[in-house]
Amino acid sequence: MHSHIGEIAAFGTAICWTVTSIAFESAGKKVGSFPLNLIRLVMAIFFVSIFTVFSRGMFFPIDASINNWIWLSLSGIIGFVIGDLLLFESLVRNGSRITMLIMASVPPITGILSFLFLNEVMSLHQITGMLITLFGINLVILKKSKSGNQLSLSHPLKDLLFAFGGAIGQSSGLILSKIGMGEYNPIAATQIRIIAAVIGFIIVFTIKRQWPLVIKALKNRPAMTSTAIGSFFGPSIGVSLSLISIKYTNPGIASTIMSLTPILVIPFAYFYQKETMSLREIFGAFVAVSGVAYIFMT
Repeated sequence: MHSHIGEIAAFGTAICWTVTSIAFESAGKKVGSFPLNLIRLVMAIFFVSIFTVFSRGMFFPIDASINNWIWLSLSGIIGFVIGDLLLFESLVRNGSRITMLIMASVPPITGILSFLFLNEVMSLHQITGMLITLFGINLVILKKSKSGNQLSLSHPLKDLLFAFGGAIGQSSGLILSKIGMGEYNPIAATQIRIIAAVIGFIIVFTIKRQWPLVIKALKNRPAMTSTAIGSFFGPSIGVSLSLISIKYTNPGIASTIMSLTPILVIPFAYFYQKETMSLREIFGAFVAVSGVAYIFMT
C-alpha cells in the first residue's frame, strides 16, 4: 500500500472535492461566487494552520525556503485566484455536476504540462489506465442531441468556458506546486498557496471595491455554514491531499484519479439534489473506476 500513497491521496482528494463542490454550489447561489472565494480561503487558512500546529508544531511555515515561497505563491495565485474564480463562477452558472464533469479535462492538460515542464513521462500501463478512466468519464459527460445525430451542449458555451478555464488553472497550479514543493511538507505548502491567494484576493477586492459584497455574504448564515464545510474539505484537506499525491506520483496520474469527482458527484446529485441517473451514466462510473483500479495494478 505504501507504494501507492500518491494514488490513495488522489482518490481522497476526489472525495473531498465532491463534498466541497456540492457545498460551494449551495453557498455560491446564495451569496455569489466572488465573495465566496475570499471567505472560504480565510476559513481554509484557519483549518490548515490548526492542523500544522499539531502535526508540525508550527502555526506559520517559517521553515520554507525562498524557492518554496516563490513557486508555491505563484501556484496559489494561478490555481486559487485565477483558476478558482473561473471554477466558482461555473459552479453558480452550471451547477456542481456539470462543472465537475468538465473538470475531467484536467488530466490530459496536466499530463501534457508535466511532460513539457517536468520531463515526466507516463508508462504505457499508466496511460492505458488514464485513458480507460477518461473514457468512462466521457460516457457520463457526452450525450446525443434530441435528433440523435450529433452531440449537443447542455449549457451555453460561455458558461462552459468558465469550467474549462478553471481546469487549466488547476492543472497549472499542480505543476507549479510540484516545482515549488520539492521535499517540503505538503500541508505547509498548502498554507503558502492559500496565504498567497488570500493576499491576491485582497488586492483584487480593494481595486474593484467589492468589500460590501463580503460583508453582506458574512451575514448569510446558511451560506456561511456551507462555505465552512466546503472550506474544510476543499482548500484545506482536499488541496493538501492533492499535493501529497503529486509528491508521490506522476501529476498526470494523480489528476486522472482526482477527476473521478464527476463520478462521485452522481450519488450526491441523486440523493441530495434529487437528480436522476441514466444507465449510461452508471456504466460510465464503473468504467472510470475500472481505469483507476488498472492504474493500481502495477
